[in-house]
Order: sequence, then C-alpha cells, then structure tokens
Amino acid sequence: MEYDFDRWSRLAGDDPKAFEHARLEAIEAVIAKAPVELRQRLRALQCRVDLERQRAGNPLGSCIRISAMMWDRFHDLRRALDELRAPLADHDRLSRGSEAAGARLLPFPSPR
Repeated sequence: MEYDFDRWSRLAGDDPKAFEHARLEAIEAVIAKAPVELRQRLRALQCRVDLERQRAGNPLGSCIRISAMMWDRFHDLRRALDELRAPLADHDRLSRGSEAAGARLLPFPSPR
C-alpha cells in the first residue's frame, strides 16, 4: 500500500469525517492482509492506539503518547534480546577464560 501524504492531508483538512472513515478502512485493510494468527493482536494494538489518541485530546499529544508506546515496546524487545544473548556472552567469556588459563607462552629470541 502506497501512502500519499498530500492526499491524506487534504482529505483531513477538507472533510474530517471522510478522512476518519478512510483511515479506519485503511487500518482494517492492513489488518485483513496480516496472517490470521496476528489479526487479533493487531486489532488490540489498534484499540490501544485509538484510546491513546482519545486521551491525548490533540494531534501533538497523540503523537507523543503513541511514540512513547513504541519506545516502551522497543525497550521491552531490547531487554528480551539481551536476556537471550546473555547465555552466549557468558559462554564466550568462560571459553576465552579457560583458553587463557591453559595457554602456553612461547619465548621469542631477542633480535640481538
């Protein structure tokens, strides 16, 4: 789906009701194209986004609230990734430590 900012902007300015109707249709079209097992989660997420928009009361507040939601989720995903990577990092650190403990130093003759 191609997004035409100018068209959406004109529609929002000229006919807010038509804009809202088109917005809902576009959202539903995206959700309908998603795999069946994701649709319920996408609808729940959209419901939460809509609630944040209502609570904000204005477009800038809405943008700030939705951005905060996005960053919260990003940080959750980052923590989960760090938790998954921790055992690998521990393994790498331990294996490097055991190699160093069993290492043998080789003498090199002085060039003189």
